[in-house]
Amino acid sequence: MLKQKKERVQELKLLKERDQELCDILCSTPYHVDCTSVPSLEELNQFRKHLSELSAEKEKRETEFKSTKKQIVLCMEELDRLPDTSFERDVVCEEDEAFCLSKENLAALQQLLFQLEEQKMKNEVLCEELRAKIAELWERLQIPEEERNYIADYMTGSNGKTIKALQEEVDRLEELKLQNIKQVIEMIRIELSSYWDKCFYSAEQRHAFQSFYNEDHSEDLLCLHDAEINRIKQYYEVHKELFEGVHKWEENWRLFLQFDKKATDPNRFTNRGGNLLKEEKQRAKLQKMLPKLEEELKIRIAAWEQEQDQEFFVNGKKFMDYVAEQWESFHQDKEKEKQDRLLKKNRQLEEEMFFGSVPKTPNKRRVLGPNTPSKSRKLNGTCISSSSNSTMRSAFGGTMCHSPVSRPPICGSKPGLPIRTPTRGLCNPQTKRLERNKENMSQLNGTAMSGGCFLTIPAQRNISVNSVASTYSEFARELSKATKSNTNTGIMNSTITHLPL
Repeated sequence: MLKQKKERVQELKLLKERDQELCDILCSTPYHVDCTSVPSLEELNQFRKHLSELSAEKEKRETEFKSTKKQIVLCMEELDRLPDTSFERDVVCEEDEAFCLSKENLAALQQLLFQLEEQKMKNEVLCEELRAKIAELWERLQIPEEERNYIADYMTGSNGKTIKALQEEVDRLEELKLQNIKQVIEMIRIELSSYWDKCFYSAEQRHAFQSFYNEDHSEDLLCLHDAEINRIKQYYEVHKELFEGVHKWEENWRLFLQFDKKATDPNRFTNRGGNLLKEEKQRAKLQKMLPKLEEELKIRIAAWEQEQDQEFFVNGKKFMDYVAEQWESFHQDKEKEKQDRLLKKNRQLEEEMFFGSVPKTPNKRRVLGPNTPSKSRKLNGTCISSSSNSTMRSAFGGTMCHSPVSRPPICGSKPGLPIRTPTRGLCNPQTKRLERNKENMSQLNGTAMSGGCFLTIPAQRNISVNSVASTYSEFARELSKATKSNTNTGIMNSTITHLPL
């Protein structure tokens, strides 16, 4: 019993020492236990449990302290800042074991880290603004590349040295800007026009900035341009999402008009590679997508107008009015094209009614050259060619076309001879050539050969293409005239068997 009592008292003493050590580190109140009496087993177990929890809390706070201290040191290095207060010196300069891990100290540590990070963010924003300003002035002043390189080392980071170098460069460029004020103002005006286009400014909105047209390049004018470009940039950033949506609609609208124009081009059928099918699919896709995009923008613009309590304009008009105007113009152009096609078609029909229609497909032209002699018939022992020779054509100065009026009739057979059925000519080639030469010579001398008889052809008779009758009535009329005027020189009845001598 005495031994157990002594062991419990000794253990309680050790537990109290450990508790005091942890309380000093954590700056907490020691665990309360009655030291005048022998602790029970239950009390000792509770004490052990308390120390275990206290040790875990110590490890947790130590880990938090070391992590926070590391971040604080890095922030101070980036900010080129030294510890100012005693608390900052205790954190940065003293050993980790000397720092009291109380809740208040850890909260103060977190607050210090927050302040340093906030200052770091401000410095980063300042550096970005200075770099943007430098880049803008470089472009406006057309600074050469080799002159820009000397500050390249300071184009990253946000420490105090970097901020100082960037600020010095801005001051130098600002002074140079005043020395080249005219060039700078012109560059600002170019940039201003670009932002006006992005923001869909109307002509009235652009003319509202009268300084844009002032040619007195003074420092005051430069300040006005700087203020205007900053204002329009801010305006664009606020409305950027809507402006990008409108730009997307305009780009798709432009593509739709291009594909629609190509759809009316007659030369599109000559393209190869399936371009016609691709363009038609894209045009149909755009025609479906445009109304959806318009409806989406309509909802977004309505929500924005309600939130901003102002109207959203595109080229001085409300967006939906602007879209309706574009569609109306498109339909008017299509109707005008339709009317123009109809007018052209009616005019063409009128011309065809007055002057006759013109064949659109040209006739196949005959190949000019010597005619191949046709098959000859042997009639009454004489071979007669059915086609004219080239000599005959040359004699009459053109192509020979026989008409019923000018062709002499074929004489019948001589009396006393048996009538034979005409058969294919069996003349040899030399005989055929002689017969054709005789025929040609007789035609040149004003006579025609028929069935072995020579007929005199009147000199005034026109054996040319003009003698071909276009209708049967015209042929009959010409035949009647020829019969009356040539009764003594020509024989028109093919039934006569003997010629008068």
